[in-house]
Amino acid sequence: MKGNIFLSISIISEVFGTTMLKLSEGFTKPLPSIGVAIGFFIAFYCLSLCLKTIPLSLAYAIWSGVGTAFTALIGVILWQDPFGVLTFLGLVLIIGGVVFLSASDSPKHTAESSS
Repeated sequence: MKGNIFLSISIISEVFGTTMLKLSEGFTKPLPSIGVAIGFFIAFYCLSLCLKTIPLSLAYAIWSGVGTAFTALIGVILWQDPFGVLTFLGLVLIIGGVVFLSASDSPKHTAESSS
């Protein structure tokens, strides 16, 4: 449970940091630039904490996939980035990939663990 909370905070912080990256205009605006550093620091710190309970491959897939999807949606909503059928399909594939990875993360029993 703690791992999921840390992963969620990490995703939110990464999306915040990426949004601030856009607002920093190449690190020429101080406040958004500080927001980038804070957002990514929290994102990586919380990602490292979630790795205590969530496998790396699953955590990174969820973190990057959900972060990418949310960031794309923010781009469409805030900056009127183009949104068409291919963008929608891409987001569906990203989210679908994360769902499949999550579903495939069932405990595996080996001969050693059942002894």
